[in-house]
Amino acid sequence: MKDSFYRRAIAFTNARLWLLVHVDILLIGSLLLLISGGLVILYSASGQDVAMVERQVFRLAVGMFVCLILAQLPPKYMRRASPALFIFITLLLVGVLLFGVGAKGAQRWLALPGGLRFQPSEIMKIVMPMMIAWYFSDKQLPPSFKQIVTVMVLIALPVVLVAKQPDLGTSLLVAVSGVFVLFLAGLGWRYIIGAAALAPIAGYILWQFMREYQRQRVLTFLNPESDPLGSGWNIIQSKTAIGSGGLYGKGFLEGTQAQLDFLPESHTDFIIAVLAEEFGMLGCGVLILAYCLVIARGLYIAANAEDNYARLLAGSLTLTFFVYMFVNIGMVSGILPVVGVPLPLVSYGGTSIITIMATFGILMSVQTHKRAR
Repeated sequence: MKDSFYRRAIAFTNARLWLLVHVDILLIGSLLLLISGGLVILYSASGQDVAMVERQVFRLAVGMFVCLILAQLPPKYMRRASPALFIFITLLLVGVLLFGVGAKGAQRWLALPGGLRFQPSEIMKIVMPMMIAWYFSDKQLPPSFKQIVTVMVLIALPVVLVAKQPDLGTSLLVAVSGVFVLFLAGLGWRYIIGAAALAPIAGYILWQFMREYQRQRVLTFLNPESDPLGSGWNIIQSKTAIGSGGLYGKGFLEGTQAQLDFLPESHTDFIIAVLAEEFGMLGCGVLILAYCLVIARGLYIAANAEDNYARLLAGSLTLTFFVYMFVNIGMVSGILPVVGVPLPLVSYGGTSIITIMATFGILMSVQTHKRAR
């Protein structure tokens, strides 16, 4: 009995050590720094809504759990599962169009038992680069023209399905996550220059398929003062909040734009405007520095990955995370159209938080399993 107890104790200790081995301390430390600052900002942006902050903490805890679980899974298993996951999530996207749950004019969710909702397009942000990285994993790089065409077809299918929900912001992020893998695989400059030359034509075609509210967002971006009390209200109030914060800000909970409800969606898409007003340019600089730490660690992991699959996947996930941050800050400050992209790990959210944390679980898996050999 005593020997049995010792065996169990040793097995438990080994399990604990195994868990600790597959955690990248630098990455998870940077994430915790970013998350902590995000919760402080959310408390103010939500109007001191403690219940909302508690829900955010719960979702972050679930996301961290998912992150740690994925960190224990070797990349070789992810590579094997990539095609099946891609097919499965694509079928779920078809299911969303057929019998999805709608809200605010969009049909983006699948209903789950217990009144919960699930957004497959968020998962596709991860599965897309997994699929393209799998496709290139056993091929000689840089890719040939035939391989590029094949990849573009693989990217186009889920992107069209997401765009029809409609969800232009997520569809663009899904496309970007796949295109980044193609770029990192060694896409030739002639293809890049050719794509840039065709961009105006693609933009015209995209404009034809946009819904009226999406077109209005672009027009508002070009001239928000044309409708200051309507479509231009959000961006005008956002730029007012950012500008009024100055260098040091007005102080925690002292911002007028968010606290007096002039700033719409202050706890989601426009949350960084709250930070700018209350903590100024210095506060925004600290937040951006935290993002840079996360991104720098992700790029380091990608550069030192052991094989093509891990390298392409880690690089694409890191660059896509950068795009989340850049697009949100760009649209809130008025240099990009509003496309409904939240500020990662700071904005109030559900599925998106878990998806982003899953991203970092994959990055930790790539790094720690390499070290473990």
